[in-house]
Amino acid sequence: MTSERSAPPTISEVAAEAGVGRSTAARTLGGYGYVSPEVRERVLAAAERIGYRANALARSMSTGVSHTIGVIVADIANPFFGGVVRGVSDAARARGFDTLVISTYEELAEEVAAIDVLIDKRVDGIIVSSAALDAASAGHIEQARAHGIPVVLVDRAVPGVELDAVVIDNRAAARDAVERLIAAGHRRIGFVWGPPVEERPRRRREMVDLAARNLWTDGERLQGYLDALDDEGIVFDADLVMVGPKTEEHALAEVTRMLALPDPPTALFCTETDAMTGSLRALRDAGLRVAADVSLIGFDDSSWAAVMEPPLTMIEQPMRALGSRAAEVLFAAIDGDGGPARLHTLETRFIERASVAALSSR
Repeated sequence: MTSERSAPPTISEVAAEAGVGRSTAARTLGGYGYVSPEVRERVLAAAERIGYRANALARSMSTGVSHTIGVIVADIANPFFGGVVRGVSDAARARGFDTLVISTYEELAEEVAAIDVLIDKRVDGIIVSSAALDAASAGHIEQARAHGIPVVLVDRAVPGVELDAVVIDNRAAARDAVERLIAAGHRRIGFVWGPPVEERPRRRREMVDLAARNLWTDGERLQGYLDALDDEGIVFDADLVMVGPKTEEHALAEVTRMLALPDPPTALFCTETDAMTGSLRALRDAGLRVAADVSLIGFDDSSWAAVMEPPLTMIEQPMRALGSRAAEVLFAAIDGDGGPARLHTLETRFIERASVAALSSR
């Protein structure tokens, strides 16, 4: 009668099975130091025979390498961040690295806790889409770097923080989209997903100041909207900018408010998926038709946008490419080949469909 093993096999048992010293087995299984090909093959075969499984944390403590990177995003359920994570994980897998993903739900406190977790896990590098607004709120990122962990920003830069950041040109993409609406004859253009403040700024200067103190992506897109209005000499109207909580429900409320204005918007520029869905609900509730009554352009193209009726005109971000480029930059830093911090800017694509109509044609 055989008894079941009560504890997993140890390195010492692998060494005995392979007929080598414990230090040789440890070097082989830990992936460090020199071991001849013949001995390496013998040790690995012995480990497989007796069912040895390496303890990743113990290995990282002895070698300083965990072959794991951490990714921190606002919400993995968001298709945009899902695409970014896919790009990171594909690149990591090709390098033989595992990926740990943590969602923070856009809460800075959750991001700080996530950094602590990844430091404790002894990851080799971190990619983060940060909720920090400036250097003063990014001390947790500096903490990771103080532990010798390279950090790369993705989707968002953090003003005042000298780190590589892989982004798109949000300001230029927003400016181009709004200019296309203006070219179609629209001058009353709503901006959906503005500053998260309770009191609506009335002056353009105040709105610019808020944009500079907002989450980097949101601030850049708002500035692009204002740029396009300025280029065409269109007077800024604070009532056409959404303020308050960044949720689909609040976007619905704010667009409903805009549509009830004495001079309502004839077009909407939506800078997030939830902003678009909230806007669509508001139009439906008001009995208005997309394009025929109100034109729409959105950010973050998706499969559902193409099957809407009419299909929605969107700005496509290179989600997977953002993730894979961020991973490439991070691995260069891990390998000691990183250079001075810089902004790595990827191109967007404007996908013209049927949700924009010329104002004169109505």
